[in-house]
Amino acid sequence: MKLLIAAAVAVLATPAIAQDQTTTPPPDSATPAGGYQPATPPPPIPPGATVRFQQAPSPSEAYPAPAPLAHYPPCKKGQTEGCMERGSRK
Repeated sequence: MKLLIAAAVAVLATPAIAQDQTTTPPPDSATPAGGYQPATPPPPIPPGATVRFQQAPSPSEAYPAPAPLAHYPPCKKGQTEGCMERGSRK
C-alpha cells in the first residue's frame, strides 16, 4: 500500500513536459471555407411556395414525461429508478 501511494505521489510530483509545436497549419486551399458548412447549397425554394416560420414547442410538449406505472416493483440493490423503496406504503 505504501508503495502504491509513493508511486502516485511520484507521478503527481513530476514536472509537466512542454510540447513542441513543430507542425505547420495546412494551407488555406486545403481547409474548407466555413468549417462545417455544407458542400452544396440548399435547393432553391420553388416559386409561389409559402415559407412559414414557427416557434418550436417547449421541451415538456416535445418530449412529454412517460405515464406512471400502475405498480412499481420493490427496488433491488443499486437500483434507483422504476421501483419503490421497501417499506414505503404508496
